[in-house]
Amino acid sequence: MTYDLKRLAKFAGFQEIVPPFGYRWWYFDAFSEDYQYGITIIAFIGSVFSPYYAFSRERGRGNPYNHCAINVSLYGKGGKRWSMTERSHQNVTQSSQSFSVGPSSLELSGKNLVMNISEWTFPIPSRLNGQVEITPKTLICDPITLDDQGPHFWQPIAPICEVKVTFDTPPRHWKGHGYFDTNWGSKPLETGFKSWDWSRADLPDGRSAILYDVLKKNNKRFSLARVIDREGRISAFEAPISQTLTKSLWRIQRNTQSDPTYQPMVISTLEDAPFYARSMIKTSMLDYPVTAMHESLNLERFDSKWVQALLPFKMPRQML
Repeated sequence: MTYDLKRLAKFAGFQEIVPPFGYRWWYFDAFSEDYQYGITIIAFIGSVFSPYYAFSRERGRGNPYNHCAINVSLYGKGGKRWSMTERSHQNVTQSSQSFSVGPSSLELSGKNLVMNISEWTFPIPSRLNGQVEITPKTLICDPITLDDQGPHFWQPIAPICEVKVTFDTPPRHWKGHGYFDTNWGSKPLETGFKSWDWSRADLPDGRSAILYDVLKKNNKRFSLARVIDREGRISAFEAPISQTLTKSLWRIQRNTQSDPTYQPMVISTLEDAPFYARSMIKTSMLDYPVTAMHESLNLERFDSKWVQALLPFKMPRQML
C-alpha cells in the first residue's frame, strides 16, 4: 500500500485537541523476529491511568494537558525496564507531524514514524535512551466506537509494521514486527467500562488479527474481531469463544478469545499492576497458532482509592 507523509500525518492525528476530562493515547508494541525481545510505548494526553488526573477530575479540574506522559516498557534478555513520568502542559508540544512530552517524542519522517526516547526508569532510577523506527505496511483511517454512546473510539492506524529498535541505554538493538494504534474519548474510561481484554497477533499469512472483549458499565458485553491485510482491507470475523488464562500476581482475571480447539496459555507476564496485566500469550486465531500481545484491564480496580494511592510510587509527576 502506497502512502506519503501527509497521509500518515492525517491518520496519526498528533494535532488533535483533547477536550476537558477527555483523553487520547497512541499505543505501539513490537516483538523481535525471534520473540526474545519486546517493547511497548504509549504516549498519553490526559493519562487515563494517572492517579493525579483522577484526583484532578474529582475536583472539577479536568485539563488533560496537565497530565501527559510517554510510557516505555522494554522486555527480554537483560531484564525489564519501565518508565512513566507525568508532565504538565508546559512540557507538551503538538503539530501535524509530531507529539512530544518533555525530552521524548513521536515524529513523522518520510514514510516512517520515529520515537525518540529519553526517560528515567522507576521505581529504581536508570536511564532509558534510544530510538524506535516504525515503517507502516498499511494505514487505517476509520475509527471504531467501543460503546453505544460514542465517547470512546479506537483506530488501528498501522496494524502491520516493520520495526527497528536502537537503544544505547540499556543496549538493545533488534528488528521485528509491530503494531500502532490510537484511542480517544471525551469521558474517563471508568465511566464507560468495567473491564476489557484485548489482544493482537501477526498471522503467518501476513495479516494482523485484533480482538476486543469489553464489559461496559451497564454490564453489557461488546466483542470486536477484525483482521487487516497489507492492502488496508478490514474484515470482521466472528469473535472466538472466551477462555480463561491464569490470573496475574495481583489477581487480575485474564481471559482471551481463542479458537475453541486450542487451549491458550500465558508465556510471560510483561506488566503486572493492581488494575492491569500485559502478557505474551500462545493462542489461536482464525485457525492459526500465534504468539500474541494481550492485555487485561480492570477499571473498577483502577477507580478504587487504595489502588490510586499506590500508583504514584511507579508514576512520578514532574511539575515543571
